[in-house]
Amino acid sequence: MSTTAVNLRQSRAAAFWYSNTGKKIVMAVTGAILFIFVIGHMLGNLQIFQGPERINSYGRFLHNLGEILWAERIVLLSAVVLHIIATVQLALRNKAARPIGYSRRDAINSSYASRTMYWSGPIVLAFVIFHLLHLTAGMIVPGAAFIEGDVYHNVVSGFQVWWVSAWYILAVCLLGLHLRHGIWSMFQSVGVNHPRYMPLLKQAAMWIAAVIVLGYISIPISVLLGLVK
Repeated sequence: MSTTAVNLRQSRAAAFWYSNTGKKIVMAVTGAILFIFVIGHMLGNLQIFQGPERINSYGRFLHNLGEILWAERIVLLSAVVLHIIATVQLALRNKAARPIGYSRRDAINSSYASRTMYWSGPIVLAFVIFHLLHLTAGMIVPGAAFIEGDVYHNVVSGFQVWWVSAWYILAVCLLGLHLRHGIWSMFQSVGVNHPRYMPLLKQAAMWIAAVIVLGYISIPISVLLGLVK
């Protein structure tokens, strides 16, 4: 491949990245990758209701993936970084385009989810870091001792600490708000924005986000109520 062709591709990629449309598409694609992970992670976590052996077996399966698991982590980390950068840069551009704020904010055409999109993301990211240090690395252990490979024990002992469960539930609810807006705006970013379909997509996004939130928070709530012990 000639140097000219390489430079042309690089210039096109740079132009795509620096455009608002390009950043929105990056947000949509990386958001879709993270959404798939959120669904898969939830389904894996819900195996805790099937007992210690089931969830521990799932943990061993993930651990034995080896290089595949690390490749997945790299993809997810890259998606998170690109998603955050694109989101922040678009927010700064929007702010720069309207340097003088409204004297009265009109929320008629925006949802609470969309208005909390930019600050709910960083909070969820902070929660993910805490969650990994808590239940994956065992570096933060507010409850009983962390036992390597015993997923069931670590989850139950961790969520028996009320403030850990409260922080988890709050973060997941914010994730739900983030997803509610992000799912339908993802379709908008890739051109699926016909007036006939957008109300249906918004409703679908709301229900999908609600199912995800209920699926995740059912675990700490069940631990606190003694249903999982």
